[in-house]
Amino acid sequence: MRFHARVQFKDYYSVLGVAKTATQDEIRKAFRKLARTHHPDVAKDKKTAEAKFKELNEANEVLSDPEKRKRYDELGADWNSPGRHGPPPGAQHGGMDFGGGNGGAFSDFFEAFFGGGGGRKRKPGFGSFAQRGNDVELELPVHIEEALHGGRKAFNLDRGGRTETVTVNIPRSVRAGQKIRLTGQGGEGIGGGERGDLYLLVKIAPHVDYRTDGFDLIRPVLVPVWSAVLGGDVEVPTPDGAVKMKIPAGTQPGQKFRLKGRGLPSGKDARGDLFAEAKVLLPTSLGEKERALWEQLAGQ
Repeated sequence: MRFHARVQFKDYYSVLGVAKTATQDEIRKAFRKLARTHHPDVAKDKKTAEAKFKELNEANEVLSDPEKRKRYDELGADWNSPGRHGPPPGAQHGGMDFGGGNGGAFSDFFEAFFGGGGGRKRKPGFGSFAQRGNDVELELPVHIEEALHGGRKAFNLDRGGRTETVTVNIPRSVRAGQKIRLTGQGGEGIGGGERGDLYLLVKIAPHVDYRTDGFDLIRPVLVPVWSAVLGGDVEVPTPDGAVKMKIPAGTQPGQKFRLKGRGLPSGKDARGDLFAEAKVLLPTSLGEKERALWEQLAGQ
């Protein structure tokens, strides 16, 4: 059978706007982005959109399938040049006339080389090309107490110019960097496709009383000067409640004392530590007796 010159080579890489070295993930993302723009259900110019969407689906059909992509790359743009005798091995062309138009969902070029055998199931018409919406990832600021004890948190989400309130259940002992998945709360699908998912990346929100260092917490603790000099007990507030801590004589300003396992969640049933940072409290006014004592200590 003779191939007519009217069956033109299709540069599928150019159609999707990707390089020939593009990864499967890059091809998938490029197709989804273009499909959302040119889908006949959303485009203003339906006729032009149908032609473009047909072309996009055809390119994706080939390049997203490793076996078809390999055959396509081996084919090359000179498939119909003198010296080439038809399609490469495995091409499907029995009994077809490629001189005329193809009223189906794919071009004559595609049908010449990939039609009729072992491909993905395709339905005629454009309404059948439903596309799942994109997954979306957002940061979710979580307070220390919420990270430790869990709870419900509401936040506003902008969906195409309208604000929607979404509520999420924060699991107990959630960690910074952990993702919470909300199924079906991501980008809207096309052509009846299902919505993508929303992934919330947990981030520990700034706290008025604590600083964070990885999974550890650091909290300043006021220490009376006599306790710093002589030693004694001080009360340290923690996310789990106040605890008493003994400090040694000669404690210096800025010195840190560890309370093990009082920090942020670091794994299953594991937590970082809390460090109490001494802030020595100096007197701001002295009575006569106090002043005499300080002068005595100063050797005056």
